[in-house]
Amino acid sequence: MEYEIKSLGKFKYVEEGQGEPLVLLHGLFGALSNFKDLFDYFKQTHRVIIPMLPLYDLSLLETSVSGLQRHVSKFIEAHELTKFHLLGNSLGGHIALVYTLKHQDKVHSLTLTGSSGLFENGMGETYPKRGDYDFIKKKTELTFYDPHVATTELVDEVYSIVNNRIKALKIISLAKSAIRHNLGDELMDIKMPTCLIWGKNDIITPPIVAEEFKKLLTNSELHWIDKCGHAPMMEVPQEFNQILGEFLSRHKI
Repeated sequence: MEYEIKSLGKFKYVEEGQGEPLVLLHGLFGALSNFKDLFDYFKQTHRVIIPMLPLYDLSLLETSVSGLQRHVSKFIEAHELTKFHLLGNSLGGHIALVYTLKHQDKVHSLTLTGSSGLFENGMGETYPKRGDYDFIKKKTELTFYDPHVATTELVDEVYSIVNNRIKALKIISLAKSAIRHNLGDELMDIKMPTCLIWGKNDIITPPIVAEEFKKLLTNSELHWIDKCGHAPMMEVPQEFNQILGEFLSRHKI
């Protein structure tokens, strides 16, 4: 994904397009490339913004869902966004939920895909098995219904992260934080339109998680994508973009 990485103070981000703001939050092993097809599609109709989350740059004390939410909150303030659409995948969905609970006046619509916040089969403590490339390859492939979506480039990226001791510790810290930070008792407070786009074959946040989100988020709609895992916007971008596009067109700012 060859886009200009911009800076505003301590924040790094990618931004293109004009129109209603659409903020995208990536997951634990997420990279800007995870949103490539979504970004290219929606920059034609929206002002698409992807903050680069400091997964490995915060202190260990701040390396948590709450710490990343505070970073996003400051990023939104720095950009002077008053109303926007918010989308999160995996850990990014969890961060989006925590942000939304604190800033319902700013989030016009919310989209979650493979979000943590209720339950997830996380990579957890077993994931950073340093030095074992085949183990990392198999774990990365589990993200998708079609294991071929886990390209060599993607596996290499994950492998380099877990073989960096400090980054591996931060990953474990964030995974534990996500498990502890269960939002089940708070989700009914979220009132804005919410779109749930879920892979039927997601084994990290399984279909039962999507159904629970649908039950607890009172103004939500749930869309299933068959033969799809934990990252629908990567695995089946055309179908994902169509669902999201129709949702955003029905909920203009």
